[in-house]
Formats: sequence, structure tokens, C-alpha cells
Amino acid sequence: MEPVEALERIAFLLERQGAVTYRVQAFRTAAAVIGELSGEEVRRRALNGSLARVKGLGPKTSGVVEEALAGRVPGYLARLTAEAGGPLVDGERGQRLRRALRGDCHLHSNWSDGGSPVEAMARAARDLGHRWCVLTDHSPRLTIAHGLTADRLREQLTLVAAVNEQLAPFRLLTGIECDILDDGRLDQEPELLAELDMVVASVHSKLRMDAAAMTRRLVAAVGNPLVDVLGHCTGRQLTGTLRPPSQFDAGLVFAACAAYDTAVEINCRPDRLDPPRPLLRQALDAGTLFAIDSDAHAPGQLDWQIYGCARAEECGVPADRIINTWTARQVTAWTGTGSTPGR
Repeated sequence: MEPVEALERIAFLLERQGAVTYRVQAFRTAAAVIGELSGEEVRRRALNGSLARVKGLGPKTSGVVEEALAGRVPGYLARLTAEAGGPLVDGERGQRLRRALRGDCHLHSNWSDGGSPVEAMARAARDLGHRWCVLTDHSPRLTIAHGLTADRLREQLTLVAAVNEQLAPFRLLTGIECDILDDGRLDQEPELLAELDMVVASVHSKLRMDAAAMTRRLVAAVGNPLVDVLGHCTGRQLTGTLRPPSQFDAGLVFAACAAYDTAVEINCRPDRLDPPRPLLRQALDAGTLFAIDSDAHAPGQLDWQIYGCARAEECGVPADRIINTWTARQVTAWTGTGSTPGR
């Protein structure tokens, strides 16, 4: 195992485990530093014991490099693999649907509140077997997440085009996680949203709004022809600072989703798992489409999709109602014209 590969694998497993950012960043930084040095310099410093003095490296990360250069699986990686490298769910739960997925409609980069560059997120998605994914950094109202202004989003579109040239035939689709404003309007220029391959619309503020007002807010958003996916519809938080689900008339909201061909997201983050199973079954009965999305903020979190797949299988969601099972061309045809495969 090459040193950079070992460091990146450790970072991936830590992210998959949900480790705090600073622990992960130490290994991602070290991988970037080692990648910039010549192989000869890395070996020389490993031999004379000066690796840990290189800016961006420390005793733990330099130890991983030295063990990898010696032809051994680094001890830290071996322990982490045993602890966090196994299946995230028991048995075959969710595996059938996971094998059917071609992409992921919701992920973040360091352009907003993610921890890794756009290319790193795209490469990780490709390496997990995806054929496409959608980059959905936040819109400007979410300042705490460094949401993208219109100018920054346009700049990001140029970067996505460059990444696609490098990673073809894998395709990174353009997108955004757009805030749903208090009255149901969207937090970005409509003309710019129309240029994107996909718009995921989510509520991030006033989550305790009165149920009738929240219902009107969500129905207005999912009825907007620019919106393709309703993200984490209840906004609940299951770990850390707990947050109960928002209250709204799910029957009306899901009926609107079905009527306007807006997919309901099955959010896979362990701290969200949104919507709860009763609402997921209600959306299924309403005839909605679904998107099983990792909402990843780091490469290792892309693996969390299996949690959503398991919940979808438990609730009887068929693969042909899940937009992630479509090809990139089918997805963009749907978001662009409303046409769905087989209809």
C-alpha cells in the first residue's frame, strides 16, 4: 500500500465512522503533503526520521507513512479497518437497492460546509461504484454553511465542467441544496436555478413554524417547476442537539410532490434518517418518486447511502420509484422536461 493511499483510506474510514473533523483533516492534510513530495524525498526522510518535522505531518501520520514504505499495512489502518471497515447494516438489509443505485443526488464540498474539494467528492463517489452524482452545496441564505452566492455558484459550474473532463465517463451533475424561504420561495436566482441539472430544496430555518404555515411553505416549494427533490422533509435531528420533526400536513405535501413529480428524499445521514418510517410509507402510498441521498459532507460519508436503502426496503419502496437507479441522461431528461423512464 502506497503512503498516500493508506492516509486517504484512514480518512475515509474515519469519515464513515462519523469522526470529528480535526481527526480526519490530519490524515487528509498529510496525504496532500506526501503527494506533493517526491518519492525519493519521502523515503529519505522516513529513513532519517525527519518526516514528522514536515509541515502538515505529525508523529501519527508520519508513522503511517513509514509503515507503508516498509511494506506493512499500517497498524492504525489495520485497527480502524477492524473497528469501522465492516458493513454498516446487518446482513443483506438494503443491499439489493444499493446495488441498483447509479448515483447520489445530495452531497457537499468545501465550497459550502463540506470538508473536501469537489474533485475529491466526485472521485470517491466514482470509486464507490457510482456513475454520476450531484453536487449540491448550500444556497446563500445559509451563511453558517458558507452558502453560495450567485457569482460563486457560476464559478463552481466552471469547476464542475473541468472535473467532468478529468473523470469521464463518470459525470458530476450541477446542482444546489436551495433553502426554502418562509413563504415557499427559493433562495437563489430563478434563471440560475434553471441552468442546473438538479435542485434539492430544503428547509433550514423556522423549523418550528405552525403546521399550517409549514404545509403552505412546503407545497409552494415542491410545486415550483425548478424544484426536483424535497430534501430531509421534517428537519429532525436524532443525535447531538436533538431536534423534533417539523409539523405539517404530510398528506397534502406528498400529494403535491406526486402531482408535480418532485421526488421525496430519503436522507441517509445517521443523525437525520428523514423522513421517519410512517411518513416514508405515506409518501409511498401517495405515489411519489424518491431519491436515496447520502447528504455527504466528506468522502467517507458517501457510504451512508446504505442506511437509506435499508429503510426504503423495509417500507417496500420499489427500485423503479427511486431516481438514483436511473442513468445520468435519464435524470437530466426528467429534471429538464419531466419525462420519466418507462412513462
